[in-house]
Amino acid sequence: MERIGSARALGALIREERKRQGYTQVELAGLCGVGVTYLSHLEGGKETAEIGKALHVVAMLGVDLFAKRRG
Repeated sequence: MERIGSARALGALIREERKRQGYTQVELAGLCGVGVTYLSHLEGGKETAEIGKALHVVAMLGVDLFAKRRG
């Protein structure tokens, strides 16, 4: 399990998983119903990316996110 501590880390995870599954940004954006520009910004770690859309993209890739309280 990998710690996601920033928008940049989440974007990197999304980009890596998209590529692992063989999707282009255009293909994944179409499947998720988001714009290519949005997906590009999300993968680039843009901190103002809409969280709902980001969670939808992650779910479409089959990735589960978990939150764990520290200490």
